[in-house]
Amino acid sequence: MDWNPAYTWLVLALLLSLGELTSGAMVLLALGIAAALTAAVTALGLTLPWQLLSMAIFTGVLLPLCIMVIRPRFSPRGVAYGTTGTGVEKGNHYTTLQRDFDNATGIKVNGDFYRLRDLDSGETELPTGTTVVFRRFEGTTALVTLHQPSDIAPQDDNSLRKEP
Repeated sequence: MDWNPAYTWLVLALLLSLGELTSGAMVLLALGIAAALTAAVTALGLTLPWQLLSMAIFTGVLLPLCIMVIRPRFSPRGVAYGTTGTGVEKGNHYTTLQRDFDNATGIKVNGDFYRLRDLDSGETELPTGTTVVFRRFEGTTALVTLHQPSDIAPQDDNSLRKEP
């Protein structure tokens, strides 16, 4: 078996597709598919400039397609990735948790644990299950206030939603 430039594109496609397993952004998958399609074009006998041009075209078509069509199908509904810390969580109610390995008190925002500090008292340790209102981030610390019954509108008594 003779080495063919198409094999190089196939190896690159495999490596990019395997790299996608570590990122989850669908960018490397799009590049891997584009490299596999370029391998098919290379098997037709095109020269390197045409191979590179076809890789660029395939990437230009597949990258937006993978990001806009395929990636949302793998993201859970209701989770706004990339918005943590922009202020969209301000006023949300959270229940305090205690992390297993160091017993730190914190809250989970979009699935990530953040240590907390009470803005009123400066306390960083609150009892597990305490309802708090998120105010803002200071570095990686969530600044919160203790939940007051007036923080939730009467029709939202038992829910943990944004302030009215």
